[in-house]
Amino acid sequence: MSSFDADKTVSRLTGVHDGMESWKSHMAGCDLVIEAVFENLALKHKIVDQMEAVCKDTCIIATNTSSLPVADIASKAKRPENIVGMHYFSPVPKMQLLEIIPHAGTSEDVIAAAVAVGLKQGKLPIVCKDVPGFFVNRCLGPYIDETICLILEMDNILKMDKAMTAFGFPVGPLTLADEAGVEVAFHLHENLQKDLGVRVGGANKEAMKAILAAGIKGKRFNAGLLSYPSGKKPTGLAAMNPFATKPQPKPNPVVLNALKPFMKPTKVSEEDVQQRISARFVNETIYCLQDGVIRSASDGDVAAIFGIGFPPFTGGPFRYVDSIGSAKYVEQMLRLRDQYGPRFAPAPLLVDMAKTNKKFHK
Repeated sequence: MSSFDADKTVSRLTGVHDGMESWKSHMAGCDLVIEAVFENLALKHKIVDQMEAVCKDTCIIATNTSSLPVADIASKAKRPENIVGMHYFSPVPKMQLLEIIPHAGTSEDVIAAAVAVGLKQGKLPIVCKDVPGFFVNRCLGPYIDETICLILEMDNILKMDKAMTAFGFPVGPLTLADEAGVEVAFHLHENLQKDLGVRVGGANKEAMKAILAAGIKGKRFNAGLLSYPSGKKPTGLAAMNPFATKPQPKPNPVVLNALKPFMKPTKVSEEDVQQRISARFVNETIYCLQDGVIRSASDGDVAAIFGIGFPPFTGGPFRYVDSIGSAKYVEQMLRLRDQYGPRFAPAPLLVDMAKTNKKFHK
């Protein structure tokens, strides 16, 4: 962007705050307002009420909630047809996915406008059903669940991250939890239990409580599942060495100590880790298609790749199953179910497709 274009863009922005009386006149001209306050329903009701009081009747009020039902946020609105979810992914400047979540009463015009705004922002908008976790976070629930199961079985928890990055994910599940926040990840898991039942029922809850009780919150609190090397850059000759290996994260001894009473180390192969974690995620994406959480397999593939980094070379979870074959994938899921329990039971849609080895994509 040239300096002229930058100046022209910035000139269209007006910064206001509620200590300025003029904020109301500025907001009155808006066609779309996006609220991004923290996850508190009463606060979001207050924001919607304030916006409806000053904005025009046609103004769309979008919520960036990642966990609260959009229908609940719209429940006290005077114009609920104008309320829609626009869930951005962090870090917002880098992440392309945008989940658009209408509730049952959202106007079709409002949905279309939210998608159009997302496209203008350079995002990839995917329309999702208003269910707990929407699409990406809903599929992360079983993924987190299997991560906790495996963390108690492995002699070295670092092998889990190495296995999943070798599979094609940009980061492993432990690093992902540390980046997002361990409390946030565990809270998501808990929120989905009522809705998904056995599909997030494998993890040892007492082990999860022990992790939180030990003060493990995530990387930004310097208390993650892993311990990360200090951010100090090498100097002198060390900085000039192109062959120098970067210091790698290590298992956090505080976590290992907290988990000692629950650990049952077994020989878990890299392939087993990859199959178990990926199967839990993939199976939930198929449930989402079956239950109408997403509108198509293509939407699911795009959202999984750009929302969590599902290995891009696979084409996404649905194309991944197509490449293996639905019949063969069901066989793999049934083997895992017989070995590890009902959390691996394949989605009914997948079982039906396996009868004729049907594909998600033609």
